[in-house]
Amino acid sequence: MFLRAVGSGLTLLFRTPGLAAVAAMSTGTFVQLEPLNYRGGARVEPVDSSGTEKAFEPATGRVIATLQCSGENEVNLAVKSAKDAFEIWRKKSGMERGQVLLEAARMVKEQKDAIAIMETINNGKSIFEARLDIDTSWQCLEYYAGLAASMAGEHVQLPNGSFGYTRREPLGVCVGIGAWNYPFQIACWKSAPALACGNAMIFKPSPFTPMSALLLAEIYTKAGAPPGLFNVVQGGAATGQFLCQHRHVAKVSFTGSVPTGMKIMEMSSKGIKPVTLELGGKSPLIIFSDCDLENAVKGALVANFLTQGQVCCNGTRVFVQKEIIDKFTKEVVKQTQNIRIGDPLLEDTRMGPLINGPHLERVLGFIKSAKEEGATVLYGGEPYEPTDPKLKHGYYMTPCILTNCRDDMTCVREEIFGPVMSILSFKTEAEVLDRANDTTFGLAAGVFTRDIQRAHRVAAELQAGTCYINNYNVSPVELPFGGYKKSGFGRENGRVTIEYYSQLKTVYVEMGDVESPF
Repeated sequence: MFLRAVGSGLTLLFRTPGLAAVAAMSTGTFVQLEPLNYRGGARVEPVDSSGTEKAFEPATGRVIATLQCSGENEVNLAVKSAKDAFEIWRKKSGMERGQVLLEAARMVKEQKDAIAIMETINNGKSIFEARLDIDTSWQCLEYYAGLAASMAGEHVQLPNGSFGYTRREPLGVCVGIGAWNYPFQIACWKSAPALACGNAMIFKPSPFTPMSALLLAEIYTKAGAPPGLFNVVQGGAATGQFLCQHRHVAKVSFTGSVPTGMKIMEMSSKGIKPVTLELGGKSPLIIFSDCDLENAVKGALVANFLTQGQVCCNGTRVFVQKEIIDKFTKEVVKQTQNIRIGDPLLEDTRMGPLINGPHLERVLGFIKSAKEEGATVLYGGEPYEPTDPKLKHGYYMTPCILTNCRDDMTCVREEIFGPVMSILSFKTEAEVLDRANDTTFGLAAGVFTRDIQRAHRVAAELQAGTCYINNYNVSPVELPFGGYKKSGFGRENGRVTIEYYSQLKTVYVEMGDVESPF
């Protein structure tokens, strides 16, 4: 199946058989890749549908895919395909599973540019960022390839020669439900540890970004995974419900909003299924007066404007110590004014469009309410129309900096999920810690200071799953990532994730006679 180029431009071909896709470099030349479901090692049309969804190219506003939402029968077939593959995969050694993951990592790395182009067209983030996302994706595959052979239990000596041992075993068919801000990366983050542990996976991408997961599915098959080990179903809430409530699904891992995460947890609980939830955030970034100001400004920009601000762990509440707030704010505005907005496929673009029209209106609505509540817009926060006529219907806005913010304002308390930075002043360490932790979220937090004792002290007190010292939004695959409070539970990445995709079996071995009171 092909993506057809309907305009001129540089064309890249995927070299992987079955991943026969063409991406054109010129924005707006992208047409649907069909079919959009993957089952049993091949692209398939769903046998039934619970409706249709349209996916848009954010840069132009054009429809690039109309997908059939997988119905209950299609989900049943995907689960059966995964179960069949699981029976083969679970019997392989960790070393054998690791070899498949290593080959998949090699193929992702080899085709990084082509995958990044597809990611950018479907998602809207700059090609510069998309390439970095693909790098962290193949690194994740390599990391869990290395851990696959290390999975082991332990031996425990007991009295009179008896002993026990533990076995770490796979769960079975796992479900991954992805978000639209990091489509390919999330598919890798969820599938790599699942497959390393011996599980099969069914992945449901966001209906806004349905394409990237298909590329990963084809890569896994070409790398030597049994057909059906990684299946892709498309759809929205109804498809997700079929997956979560299926009696042969052993685990659900979800990345997305808090309200949807609550529904996922409720549906999964009826089958006593373990869940991993990576949800939203309203993370604090604390900047002390003794910081390296240049680095602090860079950190604040990275904490707010990557992927057009559509990042769950963004440090959108920027607390700046009173002594330097004027100097900091002046420099942040200066640097923000220099952010190049436009065609995300151009190499010098640093901010592309938001994901779609309704989301753009939602973000602009938050800025409007912030002004009504007394905040001051120092810069941006308005719709933006690039000079290129092809982009006139895209979903662009200027990055926004708000000051005169209070902790009780809507823009400070609620997740905006757009390029909106709220700057707040503070005086003391104790004060800012109380304010930083006064939230229902707890995904991430950051601190900039030259005082290393204070840095560790503040990190210890912050109620967040990931804390950054003198940096922000860095996610090495070696480190676990996940949240506190309503930001979710469970972890992705790091060695600990093996525990979330496996179960422990204890075996007792009696070496003597049975002692019985009967």
